[in-house]
Amino acid sequence: MAQATRVFCRNFSSSSSRFGNIKHVTVIGAGLMGAGIAQVAASTGHQVVIVDQTDDILSKSKATIEKSLQRVAGETFIAEVMGRLTIKTDAAAAVKNTDLVIEAIVENLEVKKKLFSSLDKAAPKHTIFTSNTSSIPIKDIAVATQRQDRFGGLHFFNPVPIMKLLEVIRIPATSDETFDKLLGFGKAMDKSTVNCKDTPGFIVNRLLVPYMMEAIRMVERGEASPQDVDTAMKLGAGYPMGPFELTDYVGLDTCKFIIDGWHKKYPDNPLFMPSPLLDKLVSEGKLGNKTGEGFYKQKK
Repeated sequence: MAQATRVFCRNFSSSSSRFGNIKHVTVIGAGLMGAGIAQVAASTGHQVVIVDQTDDILSKSKATIEKSLQRVAGETFIAEVMGRLTIKTDAAAAVKNTDLVIEAIVENLEVKKKLFSSLDKAAPKHTIFTSNTSSIPIKDIAVATQRQDRFGGLHFFNPVPIMKLLEVIRIPATSDETFDKLLGFGKAMDKSTVNCKDTPGFIVNRLLVPYMMEAIRMVERGEASPQDVDTAMKLGAGYPMGPFELTDYVGLDTCKFIIDGWHKKYPDNPLFMPSPLLDKLVSEGKLGNKTGEGFYKQKK
């Protein structure tokens, strides 16, 4: 993170002008991902508004951002970044003068569509809409608006200030101008961008989630233990984490949500078959690191 912040300190004053004309960003959702996105955007010279339902949520989010910056940056830089951050509970008011909306709220299609439908009426015509969703097709969200040519996906990875990758997703209706601006914004955020079509899971999750599910199926079939699978993939394939360690880190409920959604949409794809073992653990409240137990029990 320190290296990333040093880059921000060096480049933030010119980054937004060097890459496209996105200068004002509205982040909808002040959770872990939304706060991380807002932090990086403000650190790279963008004016940022964070939107959520209550002032209490927003104040905690700002405090999280400031604490994150304090670990790696000096007081002057922190003051400059925090000076570019504002908070609002009124999403419609927040987008009236914005260039880009990044939605990072709950993974629920109907909630997202309702949000974007209301924002579509309030935002200027030039405003680009994007979602940070990791599992819902972008086109299914975009249909709630009258600006599908100015709609795309920006899929960041957690923790946003550290992870260098940004998947930039276009739907068939996304214009070349919009897509180029989104790629430019990613570069202005000091991210390495990859171009993605609107396919299940885009690139990373489309490969990663079936890999994690097949590891679970190996255990269901009695072919290996979680410990042996993790050891094999770390020492044999050079992965930093084994699939069961990764599933516990991501959250078993998150993995189940993704695979269930894909299976519903593509019931004939064997890679998207649900897992009885995963379903059982989730029903027991064993969701991984966040609950202290998933495939592994966390050491106290």
